[in-house]
Amino acid sequence: MPLKSSNLEQSRWFAEEVQPHGASLKAYLRGSFPTVRDVEDVVQESYLRVWRAKMAGSVESARGFLFCAARNLAIDFLRQRRRSPLKALGDLAALDVIDDRPDAFEATAAHEKIILLGEALDTLTPRQRQIVILCKLQSKSHREVAELLGLSEKTVTEHVYRGVQRLGAELQRRGLRRFPS
Repeated sequence: MPLKSSNLEQSRWFAEEVQPHGASLKAYLRGSFPTVRDVEDVVQESYLRVWRAKMAGSVESARGFLFCAARNLAIDFLRQRRRSPLKALGDLAALDVIDDRPDAFEATAAHEKIILLGEALDTLTPRQRQIVILCKLQSKSHREVAELLGLSEKTVTEHVYRGVQRLGAELQRRGLRRFPS
């Protein structure tokens, strides 16, 4: 039973002698140490130090001890930040940290597809390969390719159709399921 009355007495002391100074302590810290961002942490740690000191029986003035502890903690926070090699970054959401480049797997897969496409193109006749490259890879129209090679548009269309069919079959044979048109 004496233990419970002691706890009640300590809680009453804290509620009457320490907590009422919380608002003025925060104002003091914000005014005296404007670069300390964690004022709430300093206040809570100060409360803890006052409580421990009271349990040890060495607190004569709760207010004086509280403000002295808070000042020392704020100074420690500033010293720690000055020593810390880490720099404050500000708003992390505003940082451009997303890397849109393909990762190693995507880059390797794309490289392998290009190699497969090159090998598949080698299975076409030279004329088909030339026409498919001009139409499909260089995005030239059938009319432009016909004029460039001195062929009819119908011949170019036929070479593109047969070449793409053959490419698709060859790529499928090599394990590539979908061929981009």
